[in-house]
Amino acid sequence: MALTYDQRPVRIAGAWGAVSSMALAAFVLIASEFMPVSLLPLVAHDLAITEGQTGQAISISGVFAVLTSLVVAHLTRRIDRRLVASGFTSLLVVSGTIVAFAPNYPVLMLGRVMLGIAIGGFWSMSTSIVMRLVSENEVPRALAWINGGNALAATISAPLGSLLGAYVGWRSAFFLVVPIALLALVWQWISLPPMRPRYQKSGGNVLRILARRQVLLGMASTMFLFMGQFALFTYLRPYLETAGGFSIEAISLVLLLMGLAGVLGTIAIGRALRTRLFSLLIGIPAIMALLSIGMVALTSASLLVAALLVTWGFFGTAAPVGWGTWVSRHISDDAEAGGGLSVAVIQLGITAGAAGGGYLFDTIGWWGPFALATLILAASSILALAAMRNARRNAV
Repeated sequence: MALTYDQRPVRIAGAWGAVSSMALAAFVLIASEFMPVSLLPLVAHDLAITEGQTGQAISISGVFAVLTSLVVAHLTRRIDRRLVASGFTSLLVVSGTIVAFAPNYPVLMLGRVMLGIAIGGFWSMSTSIVMRLVSENEVPRALAWINGGNALAATISAPLGSLLGAYVGWRSAFFLVVPIALLALVWQWISLPPMRPRYQKSGGNVLRILARRQVLLGMASTMFLFMGQFALFTYLRPYLETAGGFSIEAISLVLLLMGLAGVLGTIAIGRALRTRLFSLLIGIPAIMALLSIGMVALTSASLLVAALLVTWGFFGTAAPVGWGTWVSRHISDDAEAGGGLSVAVIQLGITAGAAGGGYLFDTIGWWGPFALATLILAASSILALAAMRNARRNAV
């Protein structure tokens, strides 16, 4: 029997309840991904492994997020999207339970692999699901709401993990996400409507859509944005300690303010994207490049550097909402493949940026990653400009 694809959007009265359930799932996913950052010594000591091995538990989830994002649209092309979304949230529950009770290193890594699959699958499907829940004009706001959960988790996961690890142990800290993930799962199941698979021109092959010039330019700009962002951000603490002379307390405060600014940024950008999509896609990396230059030039002015970093957090955290909206408008006929490809290039950009920044940090000093970030962010802005011109040309 031939598969019938449902091309009609699903609009439900409780759409924002469904969007909120996805925002909660996003919060748990990001909290789970970055929780180990503040718990490395405790995990390593308890499992009798090195901190380097424990750190690999973070990278392994990223690797499997990339792999999943490239194949999920194809592998799940015949399955109700409600089941797919709930399945990835269920995997999050299982992953958190396995990690919390892991008796040894291999079991810990298994739990993190499952987390990576959940991350890749969830983010690949999120834009296409949102497009079927709310009207086109509300998509940026809905994506901003989901990304707000992401930003909030990125802000509090490390300090919260450190606090819980000190008082109740690392296993309890990890297990804390399980009941929240269960709540997200139940909420998703209640609020999400059945969503039959939609026809995709690419057949779920995420690489096939790169043949479109608009997609190629947009994905290149996305990857460069994250490369530049993480070339700098990964080495922010040593920069603040060595060049800026910040104390540990001051660094913690700055990072917290950056995170809070990011939450505000995701709220603010949702409305602006309705009419200023390409202006923001071009402007955000350009502004971040200028902020990078300012941090190098004003190193000795601590308050100014802190202000620049808070501004960086405001724009940098909001940027993914812009590119998610771009997927919904310019790859609407292949939104699932576009979402999967977007996740893959973001993860690759983060990895490449951190690696390149690290090489320059070790060879020429702290300013190396900042110079690299400036150049790559400027390239991201130029590519976004090219994507805008291509879109206007096609519209004529």
